Amino acid sequence: MSQQKQPFETLQDIKSMMNRSSRFISLSGLSGVAAGVCALVGAWFAYNVIQRSGGVAYHLEQDYRNDYGGFGVSMLKSFMDSSLFWIAVFTFISAFCLAFVFTYFRSRKEGIPVWGTSARRLTWNVLLPMIVGGIFLLKLIEAGMFGLIAPGCLIFYGIALVNGSKFTLGEIRFLGYAIIILGLINCWYQGAGIYFWALGFGVFHIIYGIMMWSKYERN
Repeated sequence: MSQQKQPFETLQDIKSMMNRSSRFISLSGLSGVAAGVCALVGAWFAYNVIQRSGGVAYHLEQDYRNDYGGFGVSMLKSFMDSSLFWIAVFTFISAFCLAFVFTYFRSRKEGIPVWGTSARRLTWNVLLPMIVGGIFLLKLIEAGMFGLIAPGCLIFYGIALVNGSKFTLGEIRFLGYAIIILGLINCWYQGAGIYFWALGFGVFHIIYGIMMWSKYERN
């Protein structure tokens, strides 16, 4: 019986080595949980700002018209000076730092370089759709189409996850699919963008992170 199992175990070892060499499998589930918590906290602060100012579009338009008097390229400056922009920036930085810390500790535990070839491939394949999406969203801001910012962020981020899933845990593509679908639905409910953000970037990440932690790290 042991001789029959030996070839199977050898194949499993070879498969494991191939996965380690071609995929960044040290992405921690706790990273997803941390990112989700940061997103929910950021959404809460953004919600308070929106409630006090009467809506995202009204908030940005008022700030802009007070300083410049219309739409156009200068709308970007108004947007970058707004409290919503800085809430988004601090939320992203916090989520990224916490995700990196958890992934770094898991990489050290498993003896996998945190910035190896597979990690670089993953980073590039995730960043490319996000950079393209960011440029597209900047043009939407210039045009004053604020209702499409939230769904646009969700859709391009979901595409980035699906694109990067080839170089990390395959399950991450399902998170990407869910966020893309959520972003598409948000296109028809533009006034509720903050709730879709909280659900996609917050709740979905927490659920995914707990599932991945339970599957790969719990033991």
